[in-house]
Amino acid sequence: MKVKYFVETDTLRIEFRAGDVAETRDLDENTLLDVDQSGNVFALTVEHASERT
Repeated sequence: MKVKYFVETDTLRIEFRAGDVAETRDLDENTLLDVDQSGNVFALTVEHASERT
């Protein structure tokens, strides 16, 4: 698992495992979920992270 925080954009990205992203799904206007070809969760991206976490 990798956790990355981008100060410039206040974005938090959590990668749960290595692999290729097949689709990105919007959970809400500030949260994105990346899934692989089988629909398994690959990563989670949270925008405005300092306000939401």
